[in-house]
Amino acid sequence: MSSPRVVVYSTAMCPYCVRAKSLLQGKGVEYEEIRVDLDRDLMVEMMQRSNRRTVPQIFIDDLHVGGFDDMAQLDAYGKLDPLLGLAPHGEEPAFAHSPDASEDGPT
Repeated sequence: MSSPRVVVYSTAMCPYCVRAKSLLQGKGVEYEEIRVDLDRDLMVEMMQRSNRRTVPQIFIDDLHVGGFDDMAQLDAYGKLDPLLGLAPHGEEPAFAHSPDASEDGPT
């Protein structure tokens, strides 16, 4: 299975763009950065694909993830790695709750 294509639409002076790219880099994910501040046509492309005007806008293959906050939320819920091909689909996230002995019921 090949890795998905990850695209980050960004600008030079965008702290959320930096955070999004840092999150992807921390996971070892390669991504294509498209600088919309350098080319108005690329900004128009981003707005058409995402229906949003703000950066970053992140796509995994054809799936519009959204901005950094959206991607960070997916990550927090354990849903980002499977989209990135880093974990098998359906694998339970490591932070999932499992009952301890005090929750087993009456003894």
